[in-house]
Amino acid sequence: MLRTPSGGSGSSGAVGAEGRLVSIGTVLNLLREEFPEVTISKIRFLEAEGLVEPQRTPSGYRKFSTEDVERLGCVLRMQRDHYLPLRVIKEHLEARARGEAPQLPAPAKPRDAALLADGSQEAGPGAAIGEAVAAAGAEPGSPAPSPAVRIGRGELLSATGVTERELGEWESYGLVTAHPDGGFDADAVAVARLVADLGRFGLEPRHLRAMKAAADRQAGLVEQVVAPLRRHRNPQTRAHAEATTRELATLSVRLHAALVQAALHAGSH
Repeated sequence: MLRTPSGGSGSSGAVGAEGRLVSIGTVLNLLREEFPEVTISKIRFLEAEGLVEPQRTPSGYRKFSTEDVERLGCVLRMQRDHYLPLRVIKEHLEARARGEAPQLPAPAKPRDAALLADGSQEAGPGAAIGEAVAAAGAEPGSPAPSPAVRIGRGELLSATGVTERELGEWESYGLVTAHPDGGFDADAVAVARLVADLGRFGLEPRHLRAMKAAADRQAGLVEQVVAPLRRHRNPQTRAHAEATTRELATLSVRLHAALVQAALHAGSH
């Protein structure tokens, strides 16, 4: 009888008879008891990231072994309980495969994970700039930066090398938005730096309105997907909604980049 992976990092029940391979739909059903938010798209995403390598039939269908299902359960558990980015999880699993015994950090609360992502808890304008800029360049899928990490208006101008007039124009187009307290978080820093870089190629804020509108639509689609997770009665499922949001955002960015690249290639022929 098929059983869902459970317990600590890497332990799980058996999939069935030794050597039996199962479909992705069966894997989904096995995992959903412990991970109700998991989807087929999520499993495919983890495969694309190199976290699991199922076999393929001659027709191209995925077939998962007992070890594959255990590995998926381990990956999902580390994401849920430790808020680890996929890169770190992959390195951990590779170390275990080499016979090493790497230690996982203690299970983190969402705010603890955010502080770890910041890399520092020091106060002061200089530390805030470093944290916000570092978070702005963080790996997609890593824990979200703390919303408390903000910098002032003058510090943002200094970090991006633009004038007050230029920043005001960005704000008028909705590209950069300050918090009610006047500070700018890591997201605002990331956007400001990219807008500044594009400006050096002659692209003005009015040219970027379409990108802003497309981003808002993409965010709306992501919200539609994760909204049921946030309303779930299981606290772990609600907490995992943030990780799901980040992964969907990463996939959306990749799709956008691929579509732009395809359009450029088509236009060059």
